[in-house]
Amino acid sequence: MNATRLAQSAYRDQARSVRTERGLEYDAFARVTQRLVMVAPQEPRNMGDLAAALHDNRRLWTILATDVADPKNPLPQTLRARIVYLAQFCNRHSSEVLNSNASLQPLIDINTAIMRGLSDRRADQ
Repeated sequence: MNATRLAQSAYRDQARSVRTERGLEYDAFARVTQRLVMVAPQEPRNMGDLAAALHDNRRLWTILATDVADPKNPLPQTLRARIVYLAQFCNRHSSEVLNSNASLQPLIDINTAIMRGLSDRRADQ
């Protein structure tokens, strides 16, 4: 490994270690949303790719809903309730997408809005 690559590697590792919780949340939403965006235009849809992307999105929202359900969560109660509602919507809508009765776009839009909010909050910190 040459010196430049070694320096890049060290910088990259250091950058990862100073990430905030919001940054990690943003990154998780970005990865999951990118997978949804990638499978959205596929015709005919590859059900394996679609199911995997939807599973990852459901898992992310389940983790988020579980986190805000904790009474020790510092977010305001109304915001916590809205997040739980969004998690429930994402779960139901994912089923509709899998049954070919709905578009992926609402899930992409919700995740993008959450990312926008996380990005705004990161800028304030």
